[in-house]
Amino acid sequence: MRSIWRTLDRGVLTGIAAICLAVAMIGVSYGATAVTAGFPTWLPMLLSVAVVAGGSEFVFLGILTAGGSLIAAVLAGLLVNARHVPYGLSVPDVVGTGWRRLVGTHVMNDESVAMALAQPDRTRRRAAYWLCGLAVLAAWPLGAAVGAMLGSVVPNPNAFGLDAVFPAVLITLVLPALRDRLTRTAALAGAAIAAISTPFLGAGLPVLLALTAVLLVVRRAGEADSADPVDTPGTNMPAETSDTAGMTGRAGAVDSTDVDMRATANKAEMRSAPMVSSGTHT
Repeated sequence: MRSIWRTLDRGVLTGIAAICLAVAMIGVSYGATAVTAGFPTWLPMLLSVAVVAGGSEFVFLGILTAGGSLIAAVLAGLLVNARHVPYGLSVPDVVGTGWRRLVGTHVMNDESVAMALAQPDRTRRRAAYWLCGLAVLAAWPLGAAVGAMLGSVVPNPNAFGLDAVFPAVLITLVLPALRDRLTRTAALAGAAIAAISTPFLGAGLPVLLALTAVLLVVRRAGEADSADPVDTPGTNMPAETSDTAGMTGRAGAVDSTDVDMRATANKAEMRSAPMVSSGTHT
């Protein structure tokens, strides 16, 4: 642990501390919401340690609260956590080997991967990944426990506005991605699909169906790539190249004129040379 503190600079440590504070606050909202929804106090605490994935846990409990089936809740949670597959491919050198890999994959989350990828070298990536992952592993269950106890004492803990923390964080994370036109189109299409299918499908299924909007992004991206024109060699000469060729041609014309003038002068001198010679002998 001492080597980790020495490896990471103060800015990274401050960022990890801020992340843990936000995670703990969201955990309070999560635990309080779960208990007030009728779940036992131990359930959000157990899930926060065993799963360590806030989005998946929120979706899981939300579908059960809305009356959805356990299978739909589990599938939705697994689908949300499917993002860990590319996460694992992006940081294979910092997770560890042997039994450490089991712990390393367990503490893998959005924050730890993001902090690791932001570091310039492998040593810093590994230190940032493990420190952030273990810190989130401590902050998330702690917040969930506080929220669960708060939910069991306070009749309506959402009156404190804790229920708005998680949606606010999600919106903050999503907004930068919506700057891309294709992503924005897919998000709007997914929202429309979920809204239209909600009256006809069970809880949780409209969200899963909305993910078909991803196919729209893939198709539109493929069409955009195929529509890009392919330059044929020699067909579109840049203006700069044409100007350069013109300047070269003009320079060659000037040089040839100079050569012709010098040749004419030499011929005139050769014709005048005999006349000078004969005049001298007389």
